[in-house]
Amino acid sequence: MKRSKRYAEAAKQIDRAAQYDVEEAVALIKKTAGAKFDETIEAHIRTGCDGRHAEQQVRGAVVLPHGTGKTVRVLVFAKGTKLDEAEAAGADFVGGEDLIPKIQNDGWLDFDVVVATPDMMGVVGRLGRVLGPKGLMPNPKAGTVTMDVAKAIADIKAGKIEYRLDKSNIIHVPVGKASFSEEQLADNFQALMGAINKAKPASLKGQYIKSISLAPTMGPGVKVNVTKVAQ
Repeated sequence: MKRSKRYAEAAKQIDRAAQYDVEEAVALIKKTAGAKFDETIEAHIRTGCDGRHAEQQVRGAVVLPHGTGKTVRVLVFAKGTKLDEAEAAGADFVGGEDLIPKIQNDGWLDFDVVVATPDMMGVVGRLGRVLGPKGLMPNPKAGTVTMDVAKAIADIKAGKIEYRLDKSNIIHVPVGKASFSEEQLADNFQALMGAINKAKPASLKGQYIKSISLAPTMGPGVKVNVTKVAQ
């Protein structure tokens, strides 16, 4: 893959063989994120889990103390008074069965997170083929299947993110924007790692966290010292 001149210059400042402490890694990311837009900083966490086994699935959610820097559009599936509750709490879209054809047939996906009350999961389940591959299906572990829609919306708007293993047993999650201060990015990263450490599967025998890197949207990754942040 051909890299840009800016990427090559940024890569020169990073020792690819080194593992940096969180503060050093964040400082390097801030220094090398030079795109013309506010780049998202992502954490890529390679685990020793085998996601093919249900008991080794790692999935959950955490509210980042400084948010993600992104405006999140929330869709809520509910009925009765819960619809009003969701609207009052700041949901961007609310509805029920009426939304199924709009999503299924018209391809409407102008939302980032889907919340549903438990009594609506039968309806939402019909959208599994559309929402599932995009990681948008509500899930109790992520707190997006709940009767307390107001709290779910407040948490999401405040910077709640969901983490889960991909097919390669790696977790990819945003921890903020390049415009954040070093302290904000470090705080968010530590909050994320605290949640992931707690989610370690009891059945896992080997090493849980194998490697961690932080990377801006358009720049090279920086390896983080695993021993300092993983339990």
